[in-house]
Amino acid sequence: MGVVEADMRAALDQPLLSVTGLTKRYGARIGCSDVSFDLFPGEVMGIVGESGSGKSTLLSCLAGHLVPDEGQVTYSGRDVLAMAETERRRLSRTEWAYVHQNPRDGLRMGVSAGGNVGERLMAVGARHYGEIRGAAADWLGRVEIAADRIDDRPSAFSGGMQQRLQIARNLVTGPRLVFMDEPTGGLDVSVQARLLDLLRGLVRDMGLSVIIVTHDLAVVRLLADRLMVMKGGRVVEQGLTDQVLDDPQDAYTQLLVSSVLQV
Repeated sequence: MGVVEADMRAALDQPLLSVTGLTKRYGARIGCSDVSFDLFPGEVMGIVGESGSGKSTLLSCLAGHLVPDEGQVTYSGRDVLAMAETERRRLSRTEWAYVHQNPRDGLRMGVSAGGNVGERLMAVGARHYGEIRGAAADWLGRVEIAADRIDDRPSAFSGGMQQRLQIARNLVTGPRLVFMDEPTGGLDVSVQARLLDLLRGLVRDMGLSVIIVTHDLAVVRLLADRLMVMKGGRVVEQGLTDQVLDDPQDAYTQLLVSSVLQV
């Protein structure tokens, strides 16, 4: 094995993101408590639980939208919570991406589809108009938006198209880590299936590391390598996705799985 290959293998053996004892409180109420896990390069971690389980609070803390009260978050060997605000913002524009449940929260509705994608490129230093527009057109095609819609505003798109546009805006710069908050929420079943196929292909082809929050066990079964189940702000079970879903050990996880099977 050559030096380069050895270095690459060593990098893959190290967590991209390490979380230790992460806790967030809202006064007397616990948002999430003592959460710990590692996420490795190219791995997809699913986080599931009912409303109020703490999964969205955890995602917000990991993505830097909320400041936790306790714990440590290390990204690629760097202490995220100790970073200056400017450094965290730069990280969010370059190596991280965040896909919102409501695409309107992740898009500029008054800017064209191409402009939405191009803005992300400009944020990382792109300046040549022709190259930016070309990259935007390429990415619209990758998320199955017709080229002749490049100058249309997102408000003219369906909900599924808006979500695909948000994905293009986030992935155009090739981030290493993507946070997803209920990316298929509120979409029709057929639209969900199409979007999931798209996401699965992009995650595989780009080698993305992903943390996805959802209440839909079918979504995590399709996308996630590992699964974390939360209840009352705490992790009650975690492991390989198929293992957790096919042979749940915690009573709450058993209830989640059985309720889905009975629908």
